[in-house]
Amino acid sequence: MEDESEIYDGIRAQFPLKFGKQTKSPTPPEQIHSSTRRTSATDDKVSSSSSSSAAGTSKSSNDKSVPSLSSSSKAWLQSLKNPNPNPNWDGTPEVDPIRSSSQQADVVIGPPRPPPHQVDSEDVMIGPPRPLTANEEEEDDNDDDDGPLIGPPRPPPGSVDSDSKDDEEGEDQYRIPLSNEIVLKGHTKIAAAVAVDHSGSRVLSGSYDYTVRMYDFQGMNANLQSFRQLEPFEGHQVRSLSWSPTSDRFLCVTGSAQAKIYDRDGLTLGEFVKGDMYIRDLKNTKGHISGLTCGQWHPKTKETILTSSEDGSLRIWDVNDFKSQKQVIKPKLSRPGRVPVTTCAWDREGKCIAGGIGDGSIQIWNIKPGWGSRPDIHVPHGHSDEITGINFSSDGRILLSRSFDGSLKVWDLRHVKEPLRVFDDLPNHYAQTNIAFSPDEQLFLTGTSVERDSTTGGLLCFYDRVKLELVSRVGISPTCSVVQCAWHPRLNQVFATAGDKHQGGTHILYDPTISQRGALVCVARAPRKKSVDDFQIEPVIHNPHALPLFRDQPSRKRQREKILKDPLKSHKPELPITGPGHGGRVGSTKGSLLTQYLLKQGGLIKETWMEEDPREAILKYADVAEKDPKFIAPAYAQTQPAPVFAKSDSEEEDK
Repeated sequence: MEDESEIYDGIRAQFPLKFGKQTKSPTPPEQIHSSTRRTSATDDKVSSSSSSSAAGTSKSSNDKSVPSLSSSSKAWLQSLKNPNPNPNWDGTPEVDPIRSSSQQADVVIGPPRPPPHQVDSEDVMIGPPRPLTANEEEEDDNDDDDGPLIGPPRPPPGSVDSDSKDDEEGEDQYRIPLSNEIVLKGHTKIAAAVAVDHSGSRVLSGSYDYTVRMYDFQGMNANLQSFRQLEPFEGHQVRSLSWSPTSDRFLCVTGSAQAKIYDRDGLTLGEFVKGDMYIRDLKNTKGHISGLTCGQWHPKTKETILTSSEDGSLRIWDVNDFKSQKQVIKPKLSRPGRVPVTTCAWDREGKCIAGGIGDGSIQIWNIKPGWGSRPDIHVPHGHSDEITGINFSSDGRILLSRSFDGSLKVWDLRHVKEPLRVFDDLPNHYAQTNIAFSPDEQLFLTGTSVERDSTTGGLLCFYDRVKLELVSRVGISPTCSVVQCAWHPRLNQVFATAGDKHQGGTHILYDPTISQRGALVCVARAPRKKSVDDFQIEPVIHNPHALPLFRDQPSRKRQREKILKDPLKSHKPELPITGPGHGGRVGSTKGSLLTQYLLKQGGLIKETWMEEDPREAILKYADVAEKDPKFIAPAYAQTQPAPVFAKSDSEEEDK
């Protein structure tokens, strides 16, 4: 036993103490987020890293080119590379690693060192003048004020690089998370709708490919795959998504006339009823009769939602009653007809409703006892084209509107005759392009569409609410348009949907220093590696009836169908005779035989019966019938009366 224990200890001594499964050291955050860093934010770091890597390679190459040296030789080489700028001015000789102490005492190389008293003396100055301190600068300035001023005046302290400092202060003031970016892909067409729940854990994205994808930051790894995909209505685009105030349900608005309610996991809870399209008065219908354009959940009440439609009405619904709406709102129109309501929105308290009309007008209704379809605020010509997005500020004083005319307008609801500011040159080609506020409402942002001849691509534009000026333009994609955007207050991350006819996704902009959770969680979670336990052998399915031994007799169905098509083998009877005959023969061939065709072409067969008079054609056989009555039985030859023919009408007319 003792020998075995000694052998075991000897074998165990060959292995390290931590032999077996090693615990991996955590990856530093800089390395995790370096892969998601935006190009514009990493240019400086890339150049510095490239230079450092180049220096590292040169250093390694130099180290490899120099053979192994002793410590004294290495010190001597180091002294040649980095000469000491501050020699010993105390008079003591420097230590040379190559020379011995006796040689250093006897031999002096170079000019003699200056005596020590010259260094401390105030009369003699060797080398460039020493830079002045702050106190000396002030004294110097005072001395210069007394004397004449030569050259331009000095700039005031702190004025150097003032522009760069202002830019840095502006960036620090707004704190826009733009350093890193991830993309939630999966759609095959442009993503036109996005919704993030209030806790910031789940993201919904709707697309023109008729699907809704659900993402969960807590359960998602760096692959950024959605955990569920829905298709609310087949063949209808997803136009709007909205979470309930409690984030337990969400509203899905598509191009159909019926909105749907889903729970948090994507299970259908119900769909609202469709109205009767043959009823002209929209107030008498139980639901929308045309495709929906927008929808939004009430910000405070979890049972109330608002929808707008192409039928020209807004409707308020109770999610507990899918059979009928609570209120129908018909906007005010300049002339009778049906003009679609392109967008709608609640204010932050849910006491006010705004609707964007297809004729470019903006109408606002205050919810109060006895309120109806008459708007409290009406801006008849807000935009020159259809309105795509409307948003209230939290104080209810500012309204933002976005339109197809390529403009964004800021309205003061106390004076709506003229907008406070109009921002142009914002191309918009999608009916879901919206506007969003920052969490502190210092900024508001919107996306732009890609034009055919443009080289800028899809942008995300940030504007200052107080100064009403452009703060920043962020490029999202060079070829894809930006449609909807959102700035989540808890995560401090910016969401923007983009895409084109072939792809679509949701871009998430964040900054690891100021953002929280959300994208930071899933990016840091590496995908699980495949292990041996994940390997599965593809099963081989043996079908016994596929073997020739157990196979049934071949089907004779095709053979029977082939025989039925053959008129001889199937003994198909001749078709009944239809149509006129030819040459005294009854038949449907009409001279389709080869001999009849050749005779007809040669002129031997003449079809003159269409041009002859029937009476004359019969009478030309009268003499033959009288001489040889073979067509009448001979028994009646003696008793047959003589025919009497009437004279022609032409002779009577002549008389």
